[in-house]
Amino acid sequence: MRNDWWRGAVIYQIYPRSFMDSNGDGIGDLPGITSRLGHVAALGADAIWISPFFRSPMKDFGYDVADYRDVDPIFGTLADFDALLAEAHRLGLKIIIDQVLSHTSDQHAWFKESRASRDNPKADWYVWADAKPDGTPPTNWLSVFGGSAWQWDSRRRQYYLHSFLTEQPDLNFHCPAVQDALLGEVRFWCERGVDGFRFDACNHQFHDARLRDNPPAALADIAGVSTVRAENPYAMQRHLYDKSQPENLAFLERLRALLDEHGAVALGEVGDENAPPVMAQYTEAGRRLHMAYSFALLTSEHSATHLRGQVQALEDALDATGGWGCWAVSNHDVPRVATRWSAGRAADAARDRLWLALLLSLRGSASLYQGEELGLPEAEVPFELLQDPYGRAFWPEFKGRDGARTPMPWQTDGVHGGFSTGAPWLPMYGAHLPLAVDRQSADARSMLAYSRALIQWRRGQPPLRTGAMRFHDAPEPVLHFERSEGGAVLHAVFNLSAEPQVLQLPAPLATVGGHPCEGGVAGADGRTIQLAPYGVFFGRPEGH
Repeated sequence: MRNDWWRGAVIYQIYPRSFMDSNGDGIGDLPGITSRLGHVAALGADAIWISPFFRSPMKDFGYDVADYRDVDPIFGTLADFDALLAEAHRLGLKIIIDQVLSHTSDQHAWFKESRASRDNPKADWYVWADAKPDGTPPTNWLSVFGGSAWQWDSRRRQYYLHSFLTEQPDLNFHCPAVQDALLGEVRFWCERGVDGFRFDACNHQFHDARLRDNPPAALADIAGVSTVRAENPYAMQRHLYDKSQPENLAFLERLRALLDEHGAVALGEVGDENAPPVMAQYTEAGRRLHMAYSFALLTSEHSATHLRGQVQALEDALDATGGWGCWAVSNHDVPRVATRWSAGRAADAARDRLWLALLLSLRGSASLYQGEELGLPEAEVPFELLQDPYGRAFWPEFKGRDGARTPMPWQTDGVHGGFSTGAPWLPMYGAHLPLAVDRQSADARSMLAYSRALIQWRRGQPPLRTGAMRFHDAPEPVLHFERSEGGAVLHAVFNLSAEPQVLQLPAPLATVGGHPCEGGVAGADGRTIQLAPYGVFFGRPEGH
């Protein structure tokens, strides 16, 4: 593959706890992933992103790392990872692993030493601060998971910062030794042969050294952009000082230099209410991360106007830096797109196909979350079986992230859907069983068959992989843009509604065939496009 294989790549995200269990303990593991790599290869993905599998007390299911260099026993061993990596490479798949550098578990040896006293060698490896004179926290910063971002520690008689759970203390990136240590952890996996990294919460890696309070947020600052629920006070602040600090740019340049030594790539998660300029800075060509993604398309808003606004905002920002984006419409942190963008309507195969076609047509790389290729809806998990601490804290208004994390259905009639011989850590959702891989593999009209065909067709369309992008005006609920690469131009038109639509064009387009998308056809003169409900149309100008 090209050195810039990541540009326009399809990256398949695996949540290891829920992908495939090989030993019957109900928790997915690395050997389980290895046994199912053929599914990902057949899908046509270029790479796999594996969510954290490192040693962890699992307070946040692996995003609280206690040892960056070891596999947690529930997932297997380092030898199991090496076997997974070798098999993926044999199948032509790249491996991207999830690295959580902004914080660790409170069980990490670094934090245990840091909290022991104010004068030990790692005393300043985490963000410690004295209380205000009245004993309250040093700033008004809030945790993403609710409540203050500061936790009192009786040993040091100071507060420590945690942007997420109290068990996830933030590392102090203002300390040079911390940066050096983290680069060492990344180097360990580079030398083991991984092809890239997804850096979790990478804009949380620095805080304001002056510890200034965040100002309140106006509704316009967060409407339609933040994935934080309205019942969470985190959305009530403008997060000017607890994340997205300018000092992070220099660290990302050090990180890029290390990755370039090993030919590894970087995908950064940017959780910011004004993500496009941050993403553009973080992916400045050749200097920092290779690509970044935000939560812009992971909200419930999905009108043509909103989608165009979010995509164009990133396009405008990236134009200034030569950076590169990565789009996702589902992941392990948000409800599945099949439900989230259904607007309360019943399941609709045409709608599921449209969202995938849209994702794979945007400029940037595409992150496809496990189960999207099957059209899985959000699972319903009762409170007594809920595992996610975020959901338990905000139940019942917000039911957490477990509905997107239930086990992958492999066999319609298999025990626990073929995921495990033992009781799964989250229940197998009954509505997922008819959508299992085995049944869809035998159905040429299934969502899985469509996903395979669409990814394969896209692979042969340079404009869709790496081409420039330009929007055309179209009335709601129609989205129309073109992609161009060299002399090749490809128009993409989407009807985002359940009603038929007709689009009038200023210049004629000819229908492009060879793809599995349905519901869009050009009229005899090429100036009118008939769109069925959730119809998709690909066309080329005359002469192209």
